[in-house]
Amino acid sequence: MTPHIGAAPGSIAETVLMPGDPLRAEWAAKTFLDDPVCVNSVRGMSGFTGTWKGNRVTIHGSGMGMPSLSIYANELIREYGAKTLIRIGSCGAMQENVGLRDVILAMTASSLSTPSTGIFRELNFAPCADYGLLAAGVESAKRIGTPCHVGGIYSADVFYDERPDLNEIMTRHGILGVEMEAAELYNLAARHGVRALAVLTVSDHLLRHEALPAEDRQSSFGDMVQIALEAAFA
Repeated sequence: MTPHIGAAPGSIAETVLMPGDPLRAEWAAKTFLDDPVCVNSVRGMSGFTGTWKGNRVTIHGSGMGMPSLSIYANELIREYGAKTLIRIGSCGAMQENVGLRDVILAMTASSLSTPSTGIFRELNFAPCADYGLLAAGVESAKRIGTPCHVGGIYSADVFYDERPDLNEIMTRHGILGVEMEAAELYNLAARHGVRALAVLTVSDHLLRHEALPAEDRQSSFGDMVQIALEAAFA
């Protein structure tokens, strides 16, 4: 038990999928896992453990933003022995060739700052995904026929961004999409020697000013969860 996770010892699997929204964690667990059991509800941040094709999996919310994810990822790794952490979440597209409902596999994650900035100080550390997970995710997307893009993303510190100049720079440098958690997840994975990947469904498009209707989001997110699970156990 930790300050933020009330799970009993041994109740968290070595493979953890981390959506930002705890309600999405519950939906994913009940949709994809066999015999899911709620193992955490501290502060409303739900976590469930079950099995997928005979493999133990935990699906645990991370909250919004890198500081929140850093708390849960640190505790999952250091106190519960998580070895593979895969972020499953939504993002906003920043390239014309990326469409709504497409999946982005984040090879790298740029940021202005992260909770790890105090450790790195003057170093511009380049956090990246685990290659094995990344390659397996690509193969999974091909198999199920989901449009998939691989490349760099941007992990933002704020949701209501007022830096159109920064968005233009990101787009010009090929950044595929923007979200708020992956860069710190990749930092922590590197620090603790575990595997990490961000699998992201495009729910909004910054250039076209398009967004998925609320009723379409849940069905579109299913492919992302399937890709994450298949990548984890490839």
